[in-house]
Amino acid sequence: METALAYRWRHEALQAIHFPQKLKLDQLLGIDRQKALLVRNTLQFVSRLPANHVLLTGSRGTGKSSLVKALLTEFADRGLRLVEVPPHDLVDLPRIVAPLRDRPERFILYVDDFSVAPNDGSLAALKTALDGDIEEAPENVLIVATSNRRHLMPEYTRENEEYRWEGEELHPGETSEEKISLSERFGLWLSFPPFTQTQYLDVVRQHLSDLGVDMLDDDGEKAALRWALMRGSRSGRVAKQFARDWAGQQGLQAR
Repeated sequence: METALAYRWRHEALQAIHFPQKLKLDQLLGIDRQKALLVRNTLQFVSRLPANHVLLTGSRGTGKSSLVKALLTEFADRGLRLVEVPPHDLVDLPRIVAPLRDRPERFILYVDDFSVAPNDGSLAALKTALDGDIEEAPENVLIVATSNRRHLMPEYTRENEEYRWEGEELHPGETSEEKISLSERFGLWLSFPPFTQTQYLDVVRQHLSDLGVDMLDDDGEKAALRWALMRGSRSGRVAKQFARDWAGQQGLQAR
């Protein structure tokens, strides 16, 4: 296994990533509560203290994946390493973890945009990894997953028919219970709501500053809001896309 800060599981092998994306925690705005909780949990992990597997859910483009990547920048010097695992490769988890078990580093298995069908083999593999089986889970491996779905699996209208009343209490059916039980296996569950207009504009300004554009005048704010309206989303991803377009326009005008 080649030594690196980050790896990805591909073609049934761990491949070193020689140029990992470098994000800083202070670049991520509008998610202070989520950031604080995830940083604390990760600090416990790299300090060899008890820590929880993490599930980050919520609206697309609100910083879930960026926050995980920023952990590597923050804690690499304390031995943290990132291993990206595609959701469909979770069936390979025992093989992925095996070479990591006896290493001195602390590994986050990063599963981005996780969503599975009820009968997917990845579902059983993830449950086993989170709850353990007859083999003891390695203490230097933590699973952090992101998903746009609250319960990680598609939800169907017919599942409402499974709900039942017991006295005055409403109980979900077996299918819904199965989905809830999967997400509950993560000890730390962080939700990312859509950005407000103020948060969105703050993130636009941050990205423009990173690109060397210090001011966003009234025309720029109106353009940023129109950009978000056309895309049907106010998110960090949309803010970054607008900032790159606006900074490029300003650069052309300055030539």
